[in-house]
Amino acid sequence: MSGYLTTHVLDTARGCPAEGIEIALYKVSAGAREKVAQTVTNSDGRTDSPILPAERFATGSYELVFFCGDYLRATGQAGEDPLFLDEVPIRFGMSEAESHYHVPLLLSPYGYSTYRGS
Repeated sequence: MSGYLTTHVLDTARGCPAEGIEIALYKVSAGAREKVAQTVTNSDGRTDSPILPAERFATGSYELVFFCGDYLRATGQAGEDPLFLDEVPIRFGMSEAESHYHVPLLLSPYGYSTYRGS
């Protein structure tokens, strides 16, 4: 078995999955970023498949960028421009080659949190 990476977004202000949020995944090395995947959340706030599947998995440093601005605007939560949260970057490391990493985003218009899930 090889490792893989999944994610999802929950709207904690509305108490529901966040559908339609664009997500980009970057591999980070020596201060540079290389985009390795891009996807959009479905009606369950998840991606339809792992954002980094087993056949492309490699340990290292990564960054997920959640483009939340359009979602917050569409749901009437945005407030005035500039938005307090528009793009939310989460930088993290994956050191276990055989593990499932799950990095979710818990989102509200004025705050967010994350954790290593299962």
